[in-house]
Formats: sequence, C-alpha cells, structure tokens
Amino acid sequence: MTTAYLGIGSNIDAPKHVPAGIQALRDTFDDVAFSPVYQSPAIGLEGDDFLNLVARVETDLPPLDLDAALHAIEDKQGRDRTQPRWSSRTLDIDILLYGDLWLLGPKLEIPRKEILTAAHVLKPLADLSPDLVHPVERKPIKELWAALSREGLQLQPYAL
Repeated sequence: MTTAYLGIGSNIDAPKHVPAGIQALRDTFDDVAFSPVYQSPAIGLEGDDFLNLVARVETDLPPLDLDAALHAIEDKQGRDRTQPRWSSRTLDIDILLYGDLWLLGPKLEIPRKEILTAAHVLKPLADLSPDLVHPVERKPIKELWAALSREGLQLQPYAL
C-alpha cells in the first residue's frame, strides 16, 4: 500500500459537490482521512469562491489507475472536461503526492507544483500531515507552510 495525498476543490455548487466527493473517497478507500475545508477566491479565472481540502488515502492502485479512479469520481459530479484547464469546476481531485514518487509525465506531475505555491493546497496539507516530508524539497510540510508568503492571502476555514 502507498500513501497518497489528494487535493480536492470545487467552485460550482461546492457545498453539494465537495461532500459528495468526500463520500465517494470514503466509499472507494478503506483508509482515508481529511483536512479541514478552506474557502478562497477563484484566482486566475472568473467564478465563485473555491472550497478546498486535502485527503490522505492508502491505496494499492498505481498512479495512473488512481488518477483514472479520481476522474471517475469527478465525472459522477458532472465534471466538464471540454472547458479550458483553468475554469470553474464541479469537482477536481488531483494527486498531490504518491509516496516518495517523482513523476513528470504527459498525464501526471507528482509531486504537484502547487504544493509549494498555493495556500489552498499547502495549508490543508499542513493541517493533515504537518510532519510529512516533501519528497523533492526534503522539508516537512509545516516548514513549507511557515515559509509561504501570506501577502494577499484570502483563505478562510469553511464548515460543510
């Protein structure tokens, strides 16, 4: 089994789609844990605020199969893949980390770069697993969060 961390986000009817995504992950994985949920403005696109959180799962699926399983969950929530990459979405679930794997391929990038630059990814990851060591940076997630600039930060806890 491999520990994988998943970034979860939505900004189309998010109070409906995020809980549905959480339940789908609970139904799919025997061992799953979730961070708190955060609300933040849509950055780089027009749209409603995003709700974001991170899940930790234990899986025996290889990365591409895990990604396909996550796409199936997104699709059940009406994910429209014909839209541009940076657009509003009903549900987005990305593999942030997969064990200590480094992968840069046409379909997957692990670890995701957003871990180092996006508060809506790094803060919930730090809440869930603060002592986890980033496989490339070789620093604990809590140190990466402490070092992230707070300038213009608009990230608020959100209760589902």
